[in-house]
Parts: sequence; C-alpha cells; structure tokens
Amino acid sequence: MLAEIYPQDYSSLPLLGPHLEGFVAWLRLQGYPRLPIRLRVRAATRFDALLRRRGVRRLGDLSEEELLSYASADARDRAALVRSLARYLSEQKALAPARSTPVLELTTSYRTQLESVRGLSASTVRHHAATVRELLAWLGDDQLDARLRRLDGRAIETFIQVVAARLGRDSLQHAIANLRSFLRFLGARGLAPGGLDAQIDTPRVYRGERLPRALPWETVRAFLRAIDRSTPKGRRDYAMFLLVVTYGLRSCEVTSLKLDDIEWRSSQLRVPRCKVRSSLVLPLTPEVGTALLAYLRDGRPPLAQREVFLRIPGPAGTLKPTCLNSAFQTWVRRGALPIPFKGPHCLRHSLAIHLLRQGTSLKTIGDILGHR
Repeated sequence: MLAEIYPQDYSSLPLLGPHLEGFVAWLRLQGYPRLPIRLRVRAATRFDALLRRRGVRRLGDLSEEELLSYASADARDRAALVRSLARYLSEQKALAPARSTPVLELTTSYRTQLESVRGLSASTVRHHAATVRELLAWLGDDQLDARLRRLDGRAIETFIQVVAARLGRDSLQHAIANLRSFLRFLGARGLAPGGLDAQIDTPRVYRGERLPRALPWETVRAFLRAIDRSTPKGRRDYAMFLLVVTYGLRSCEVTSLKLDDIEWRSSQLRVPRCKVRSSLVLPLTPEVGTALLAYLRDGRPPLAQREVFLRIPGPAGTLKPTCLNSAFQTWVRRGALPIPFKGPHCLRHSLAIHLLRQGTSLKTIGDILGHR
C-alpha cells in the first residue's frame, strides 16, 4: 500500500521506515484522501533525519507527548505527520509511557480529586486541567515545589494579567474560578500558602448586559449565498448554516443531529437540545429538506456513523461544534462580508431579531431557540 501511494522507497528510512506501511493503511482506514496521505509520507524523510539529529535511536523510546513536541506550527506538513503518527503509534501501543514529571503528577492528582471527590463532568475537568497546565507552565518545571510555596497574591495577579490578554470577561471569569479551585487544592495539601484564592478579584458579568450579536438579515442571506455548493464541503456547510438560520440551532445541536432525527414522511425535524437535555420537533421546510438531500446524496461520506454531518475531507468521523466556527470564518472571508463576529452564534441571534421584527411573540422565539 505504501508503494501504491508513493512509489519512492520510504520503507528504508531508519526510524520511520518500519512503521510507514501500517501507518499508510491506518490513514486509509481513517478516511484520509490520497493527497493528505502523500504529503505526510513525503514529510517523513526530513522528520526521520530530524529525529536522528536529536539523538533518537528508536521511535518506541519516545512518549506520545515527546513525539508531539515535534509538531512545529511553522512546518505544516511535518506537524500533520507528527500528529497523525502519534495517534497511530499510540493506538498500536508502540510508544513509551509518559514520563513522570512534577507537573504531570500534580495535574493527575488534581484531576483525580475533581473526578472522584467533586464529581465534575469530563468536559469541566478538562477546562480545569487546561488552566492548571497554563499556570504550571508559567511557573516553570524547575524547582516547582519551591515556586508553589512562594506563591503570593502579586504573582497570581501577574499570571491573570497574562491570561486576560487573550480572553474576554466571560472566559476570564471561568479561568479565575478554575484558578481559585486549584489554589484551594494546593492550600489544603500544604503545597502553597492558604487563602490565596480569596485574594483574587474576578470580572463582574451580568446577565443580559450586552445587546445580541445580530446581523442585518440581508447580510445573513449574503453569507448563505457566499457558500460554494459545487463541492461536497460546500453542500455540507450550506446545509449546516441553513439549519442555524432557519431554526436558530446551536452548533452542538447541528453536529449532534442524526439521520434518524429527520422524519421525511411527516416533514419533521427532531432536534436534540444538548443544553436543556430535551428534544424539539420542528417542521422540515422545503428549503432545508432540499439542502439536506443535496448533501446526503452527493457530499456525505459513506460511513456507518448515524450523525448527519461528517468530516470532509478526512480523517473520517463526526464533527465537533468548533468546526462550525472555522467553517463560518472561511465563508465570511471568501465572501468578503462585513461580519465582525468569529462564530455562527450571531446567526442565531440574527434569526431572533428577524422574527421579532416580523411580529413573532417573545414566547414563540424563546421556544424556538430553547430559551426560558
């Protein structure tokens, strides 16, 4: 299979050669198209040479984290190769176990406390862990225990200033809540001075303090027209954003929509409301039905997953809600549209304002959007 994808002899590479045949077969099973596979194989020669210059004698001597450290942002082909290769070798259990470090041990202990003692959900634990990793990286690995014992309010405020430079007030409020929780954890175990969590102020955020991020309805229509429906990806994106514009769906509701939720005979759409944990039955409009059919017949990969919207191109699989953000930004940029917002949530607000101006009652709008 390797020779079929790339006739040049890559199997002779000292480090990567023995793994490339299985790696290419795995990429094919993951649904990667031919070109991305070729690009990854082509990057193998330079990456193999780089590893040998760094003193690596065998891929199995590296942990997954160490291998991923070579995924440089300024070398896109190598980064794509490294990330895919790390997943493949990890599944094959061909990498060394993660080496224990003070940061890893502390993070693991904290995650265990969040899961087993506080009973937090997996997604909440991931958000907490991300804040903790950022704090510990800011402090540095060198003499971490001593650095934690010397923590004071001034150091914490400095770290918050660093974080605040890239976060809005809503996100900063969550980050500070995560930070306070971790500081209480450290204080209770004598790893840091107690009471540090009480020395941090948090930004005040009030419900309804900002106007909805709505667009003029003509701009919304221009956005839909900017999507190129001559490609499978364009047909998929058009169907996804038409659902948002027509029904005000959230990104998570679009990506969690399953084939069984489309009731063609009764012209109904059953929407799983992920935020309120219930379903909403909506009429399937002819325009939405036509867009879905165009994607399902000539765009959706032939995979066993029941989710309506899948990745195009590979790797094969379902979409994450964040994929709608990147797709939204792509079509805004290609259409040269005057839209200042970075995500499709503004389309949901635009529908609400559009319905309100048409005389629709607030109760009806709230029911459609899944609001109380």
